[in-house]
Amino acid sequence: MANEILRGETVCFASIDDLPEEAYREKEIARRFGPRSNATFPLRVGGKVIGAMAFGTVRHERLWPETLIVRLKFFVEMIGSALARTCAEDDARKALEEVQRLRDQLQRENVYLQQEVKSVRGHRGLIGNSAALRKVLEQVDQVAGTNSSVLLCGETGTGKELIASAIHELSPRGKRPMVRLNCAAIPDTLIESELFGREKGAYTGALSRQAGRFEVAHGSTLFLDEIGELPLDVQSKLLRALQEKQVERLGSSKSISFDVRIVAATNRNLETEIQEKRFRSDLYYRLNVFPIHMPALRDRIEDIPLLVEAFVHEFSKSFGKPIESIDKDCMRALQLYRWPGNIRELRNTVERAMILASGPRLRIYPPSSASGEAAHSMLLSDAERGHLRNVLEMTGGRIRGKDGAAELLGLKPTTLDSMLVRHGITSKLEH
Repeated sequence: MANEILRGETVCFASIDDLPEEAYREKEIARRFGPRSNATFPLRVGGKVIGAMAFGTVRHERLWPETLIVRLKFFVEMIGSALARTCAEDDARKALEEVQRLRDQLQRENVYLQQEVKSVRGHRGLIGNSAALRKVLEQVDQVAGTNSSVLLCGETGTGKELIASAIHELSPRGKRPMVRLNCAAIPDTLIESELFGREKGAYTGALSRQAGRFEVAHGSTLFLDEIGELPLDVQSKLLRALQEKQVERLGSSKSISFDVRIVAATNRNLETEIQEKRFRSDLYYRLNVFPIHMPALRDRIEDIPLLVEAFVHEFSKSFGKPIESIDKDCMRALQLYRWPGNIRELRNTVERAMILASGPRLRIYPPSSASGEAAHSMLLSDAERGHLRNVLEMTGGRIRGKDGAAELLGLKPTTLDSMLVRHGITSKLEH
């Protein structure tokens, strides 16, 4: 009998003698304890047989007509539906409790946005607290008050311009604006006039008189970014200007004196460039009075959370998207990434995540896993996705109506629809 019940079959007998020979154990039990007649129905919950419900007579034998079997079977199905609803409600309640537990845990762990964004030692725009950055800032403090030339070395995107600004602002020249020139952004044919200035008609297209950057930076600081990109002929003229502290505009023989402090930056190895005859050694020694090496972001990973906080705060204001927390596991992933583009790449990554953000909790993946398929620990969103799938399975994919997934989760059907779309879940019965 048990095998028939497990297969979902109904077992009936009007008399003990009607049982087959192989059911000798059931016969013996029935003779000793009853019943005289029996009808047993499989009890299903969620399409699975979880037990049985039996009806029987103890004193008298009786027949089980088809009409009675149909009614009893319907009654058993009602009992199964009630049990399924109870189980679904219990599972849904446990699911919501688990989601709430994860939310509370993340809230406790969220120390990123609740701390005031830190800027080490008050240098504007310089964010972090790592030993590598502290060493750089100590050097900034040492050299800022002098007029010595500074050469900033390091990979692209490490913040060399911010360090140049800090040196300038902490110097006696800080009351005047620092003048900048990106040597890589100016065509070779124009770089000389940008540096030293020009007279009207000095060359074809020179329709007006223009002061060079040395003149503009008089009494201030001239920041020469990407100094390694300067053509060799311009390098020799720059060296002469630094030695004589005078420049001549193109198209003029008149010397113009200047008082300028030079801060240069490069992402190249200038010593290698000298060996390859692409950079003048005498200009290198003139600039390399006080070298500062900017650490790559991968060498100061403890600063990544603070940098992320600052960028999120910035984009939260500009995009009008309030962010309450940053996923802790995502933050770990950011710290494990190598960041070949350094701080600039990190900022772009945060900006992209802020553009895609649709809620108060921000998930930021490094570029190699920006698709969201990184092998991180299970996040809150993953837990929600799993629970939504479980509830849909309990309800057979039904979202609306009594005992639908929306009712079990205590959500409006439209809200649940939006959640399913966000998690990429499609209901089998309706959507």
